[in-house]
Amino acid sequence: MKFNSFTSKHLPDFEKDGYVIIKNFLSKEEVDMMYQTAIADDSVGKNSIDLNDTQGFKTRLALWYTPGEDIYSMYSRCERVVEAAELILGGQVGHYHSKLMQKEPKKGGAWEWHQDYGYWYNNGFLFPQMVSIMVALTEATKENGCMQVIKGSHKMERVNHNMSGEQVGADMEKVNVALERMELVYVELEPGDALFFHCNLLHRSNANLSEKARWSLISVYNLLTNVPYKPEPPSCYTPIKKVANDAILKAGGVGFGKNTDFLSREIDMKFKEETVVKAQY
Repeated sequence: MKFNSFTSKHLPDFEKDGYVIIKNFLSKEEVDMMYQTAIADDSVGKNSIDLNDTQGFKTRLALWYTPGEDIYSMYSRCERVVEAAELILGGQVGHYHSKLMQKEPKKGGAWEWHQDYGYWYNNGFLFPQMVSIMVALTEATKENGCMQVIKGSHKMERVNHNMSGEQVGADMEKVNVALERMELVYVELEPGDALFFHCNLLHRSNANLSEKARWSLISVYNLLTNVPYKPEPPSCYTPIKKVANDAILKAGGVGFGKNTDFLSREIDMKFKEETVVKAQY
């Protein structure tokens, strides 16, 4: 099994740019098994939420909190992933949530400019001591709506966010100035490549008008000492039970269990009414 890891040599670039790309973070065997499991897993469709962009296109996502014994949790709990988050955040981490992003051909919606911490701050996390690790399950290109980032924008710290359609977007006055002064990067990835990004990094994506799906799995980690003062699942401040790096393949295509604590459509509507969409990406 061949894969590459995030190490201390990558930290200077992460701190400077707000993100790092690791090619072949998952092996071909791992990403193939994870993707084939996901598209065959009935629980993914039953527990996915549709969010509309400003043009009426829809992006689907399935979000859950507590990692279990399924293949997706083997990813979020495996040593190479958790230890990378611990290296970036400088201490032991909890699992805030993971999500399967499903941007389908010809209809997958766009995401507006935003920072993840623009929402998580309102969820009770006082400090931006959080990091996301996204692995591409399919090819991510400009044509199928890959992620775009503003390089170094995490140094702006948190900016105000407001409703934009059914999404919560960053203050566009700040975003437009950032685009004038910083580099816009299209994060094009091959299956198995991973993007590590700071919770204050400004990012967005276009709609998928191509013939190819864009699927990705994102796991979010929180420094254990960054305990939210509002009710949040205990997994975000509970030590993760790490598994070995070969656990993904050993999971053997096991999908979600019946007790998986998914974000539900009902809860999602409540968050929309409060103008904070917790599941957004």
